[in-house]
Amino acid sequence: MSMSEPDIGGRAPIAIEVEAGKSYWWCACGRSKTQPLCDGSHKDTPFTPVEFKAETGGKVFFCTCKRSARKPTCDGSHKKLA
Repeated sequence: MSMSEPDIGGRAPIAIEVEAGKSYWWCACGRSKTQPLCDGSHKDTPFTPVEFKAETGGKVFFCTCKRSARKPTCDGSHKKLA
């Protein structure tokens, strides 16, 4: 794994139904087996999970490629992956 870029955890966003007021911990390293959420796999990396606190309930599309400029949500960056 590059120390400057996380692993690619997937090549498409994953939609999760979130609950208002609840926190979700987004995987920033790309190693989690529970994409897009953290499972603790970052422990030997320089990456830390990102908290997403849902202001409202509903569907949120979380980034799995780890290249989004709007982390933790998808901005379409996965479409540019080689």
